[in-house]
Amino acid sequence: MIGEHVLAGYVNDAGGREALDLASAIVALTGGRLSVATVHPPGLPAAAGEARALLDQAADLLDDRPADLHVQEGRSVARGLTALASRIGADLIVVGSPEGGARGRIGVGAAADHLLHSATEAVMLAPSGYTPPDYLGRITVMYVRRPQCDEAVIRAAQAAERLEVPLRLVTLAVGDVGGDDGAERLRDDLALAIRLALDSSELLPEEVSADLAEGNDVADALEDVDWPDDELLVCASSEDAAAHRVFLGEVALKVLRAAPCPVTVLPRGYF
Repeated sequence: MIGEHVLAGYVNDAGGREALDLASAIVALTGGRLSVATVHPPGLPAAAGEARALLDQAADLLDDRPADLHVQEGRSVARGLTALASRIGADLIVVGSPEGGARGRIGVGAAADHLLHSATEAVMLAPSGYTPPDYLGRITVMYVRRPQCDEAVIRAAQAAERLEVPLRLVTLAVGDVGGDDGAERLRDDLALAIRLALDSSELLPEEVSADLAEGNDVADALEDVDWPDDELLVCASSEDAAAHRVFLGEVALKVLRAAPCPVTVLPRGYF
């Protein structure tokens, strides 16, 4: 299950602290291993020293929670994190939102943008100002009928079973989807996805639900369905993604920016 080894990218701002808190919360749920890293440019001893000082700061914030601490060299934060994740066997990279963004929404900084278009591990982003709840209430998967989303449904269903939380599938109906017939086709796709989730796990029928989120644009559609504070959203990578890499498509990026909860993006072919 995703979250067996979580790598948090730490920087000295609110987003870094929120990434650290979210990564710690995920590990508490999964019983996995936590690693924390700071990244510095190559060939600069002073920058390496600053990175080590930041890591000491992160260790203080962890407050005796167990974690492996890493100072990583990289030409960019994203490249450093992906190289380290590959070396230590992390399956999830967690980063925060840059300062200055809308509170309660995800901001995509340079590191997150690079990860969302090239990482070989799943990527999770924390909204600005996010405080993890005491427990996870539900996993939601953004769904359209294609193989990558079917893979996400299977993995999310298995995670929901293990974590003993319900699973929800959400399909966007943005603008004109072909009238009632188009909306009915989307509901039929959701019904098939529910069956896939049930067949892939030991979840009970009452533990799997589906919503058709309707609106004039992506943000409007997301407001059409409920988002409790204890939600986690999962998105699949685009069909344009290379095998075993993350690549977030245009619509999914809009979902990520409008979502009021943490979002995890799975690499293509994530099994």
